[in-house]
Amino acid sequence: MTQKERRTYLIMELLKEDKGSAGFKLGLVPGNEGGFVIPDDEKSQRDILRALMNIRGPYSISEDFLKIQDEYLQQVNKERGITDIADLKPTEGKSKLYLWQGDITTLKVDAIVNAANSALLGCFAPLHICIDNCIHTFAGIQLRLACNELMKKQGHEEGTGLCKITPAFNLPSRYVLHTVGPIIYTSVGPREKLLLANCYKNCLETALQNQLESVAFCCISTGVFRFPQDLATQIAVETVEKWLSENPDSSIKKVVFNVFGNKDLEIYKKVLGQK
Repeated sequence: MTQKERRTYLIMELLKEDKGSAGFKLGLVPGNEGGFVIPDDEKSQRDILRALMNIRGPYSISEDFLKIQDEYLQQVNKERGITDIADLKPTEGKSKLYLWQGDITTLKVDAIVNAANSALLGCFAPLHICIDNCIHTFAGIQLRLACNELMKKQGHEEGTGLCKITPAFNLPSRYVLHTVGPIIYTSVGPREKLLLANCYKNCLETALQNQLESVAFCCISTGVFRFPQDLATQIAVETVEKWLSENPDSSIKKVVFNVFGNKDLEIYKKVLGQK
């Protein structure tokens, strides 16, 4: 199958699942025999498929669907470009710390960190730009299913500052570490600082328990959770450096601070003492 054939198949299967209600939710134009008109251009099709994956609940699907989805996503991720941590250089004077600007879903590393919400099922908002949405989109629907299994066993929402690990499925990383950062409603107090530090600490502890060698952190809580970027960066670097100094013989050899925007890049450079 070509990528267009795979994409069309996946879209049609997802639309058939709930007898078209997903199509109406996304505002697709109804077509003949209860179907929907699917635009022919690639961007529109990509957006429709991503949106359908975003809103789909954590229920099972056929092995045929997963096979074609995996083939499709692996090609998409290859086309998006993959950065191998082996090709990155550590920050000056800090052999285990790395600063990298880019899309964390394209990084080949043992584990990437997802800034999750307390439901731990990913972002259900169609085409949302948050990292939670992006990670689930490019990993595939298996990631939501895996998270759902963890949450069903747990029986309650995930606590702030804790960590869960899942496979990364179609992402170039091996695993995803899911952590819930603190939400800032008014101002940052001691409790919020501790909870954010716990996110970094517990992700490292989980990575160690699974004998991982490399971890890439996103900027936890600094987006829609409104944690001030400068303070969050300081906490992130101090917590990671302290943990590494206290665990010199751990399996973890490389820790990446991943940033996407230029502002975060400059803040991390300053805190890390880089030019």
